Amino acid sequence: MDPEPTSIDVVFPCLDEAAALPGVLRALPDGYHPIVVDNGSTDGSPAVAAQYGASVVYEPNRGYGAAVHTGLVRATNELVCFLDADGSLDPGLLPELVEPVATGCADLAVGRRVSAGSGAWPWHARAGNAMLAAMLRRRGLPVRDIAPIRVARREALLELGVADRAFGYPMELLLRAHRAGWRIREFDVSYGPRTKGTKSKVSGSVRGTFRAARDMMAALR
Repeated sequence: MDPEPTSIDVVFPCLDEAAALPGVLRALPDGYHPIVVDNGSTDGSPAVAAQYGASVVYEPNRGYGAAVHTGLVRATNELVCFLDADGSLDPGLLPELVEPVATGCADLAVGRRVSAGSGAWPWHARAGNAMLAAMLRRRGLPVRDIAPIRVARREALLELGVADRAFGYPMELLLRAHRAGWRIREFDVSYGPRTKGTKSKVSGSVRGTFRAARDMMAALR
């Protein structure tokens, strides 16, 4: 399916999200074109994504940043959104983040996750996130979350030159954007449980949270 010339691209990094993709892709607002970047799924995620109208891209090198960057390169529209494919975030939230970027009021719009139910955000993930966000605020960044939902202009993102290809990508992006003088706006977004049958690669375990925090600390250095 080819995107309309006036559409907005939405990059979904994907690793074994077949159970969540139908609901996520159906929930996209009109004019938002999905690009699902498969990062080595074994559950048929690419076929499901294609069935629901997404452009499917393959990134063989494992890593959140690798998948996100591949999707950014593949995007063709001026505005690009990024969103997890596990059903924890409603794609219907995207227009609120798109509006300030599209109108020139912000260069980067990001989400601040607000837990929508028990079990949506485990304690170890919340604690790690809070620690990292506090470090960013001490550097002058007005954020309280390192959230997986964001909107920016494609060319400007590419020019930032974010190099991390693992879990440190969101942290490096925020740091580089701040150093470049970008106007960053943060919006509260409801964060719910993932679709049954999917598992977070970060907050789903203490080990995953530690690995993500390690990568993000490396980006801080």
